[in-house]
Amino acid sequence: MPESLLAGYRRFREGYYRDHRERLEALAQGQSPRIAVVSCCDSRVDPAIVFDAQPGELFVVRNVASLVPPCESEGQYHGTSAALEFAVTGLGVAHIVVLGHAQCGGIRALVDHRRLGTPPRSFIAHWVSMAYPCVDALDGEATSQKAVEQAAVRLSVDNLQSFPWIAERVASGGLSLHGWYYDLATGTVERLQTIEAAADQQRHNEEAR
Repeated sequence: MPESLLAGYRRFREGYYRDHRERLEALAQGQSPRIAVVSCCDSRVDPAIVFDAQPGELFVVRNVASLVPPCESEGQYHGTSAALEFAVTGLGVAHIVVLGHAQCGGIRALVDHRRLGTPPRSFIAHWVSMAYPCVDALDGEATSQKAVEQAAVRLSVDNLQSFPWIAERVASGGLSLHGWYYDLATGTVERLQTIEAAADQQRHNEEAR
């Protein structure tokens, strides 16, 4: 085992665990997060750090490029779908946040494969191929990676709505969807898209009158 992990575990036991033992023992009885985050597995992007969240506050689903596949039953994209199903139908989260980020290696692979026109043979290429429309819809070779990264966030938010148990909860007022974009260099988060639960939208309309 890497010595750095062992050293970190010792610090955890002697510091964080000791200081937060009661909370961690309570969490051992079950979880009730209100927010699910679909994030990239990039080692530089940790939602718990970005949002200063404590254990039990976020249900995090991580994959290459923070992508949400469309709802389908015949393909191979079920890991993220299964996690989202549990978050929504099992835990009853009130918000799902798709968190894209700058300098995403998965999106770079997507752009390169699409522009070269090579068949998707690797696991990565097959996975990111679901977001080919993000490249196709933008303007050719001059398109920036940032534009594709942000388009992929919006596509994922759209794909969330293809799951009936998500669409039903948005319509009934129990779930809101968000597309956000994190810039590693500046530490800023940009809100790209929000689909509010029906009840939240009604409340905001009333407040605006």
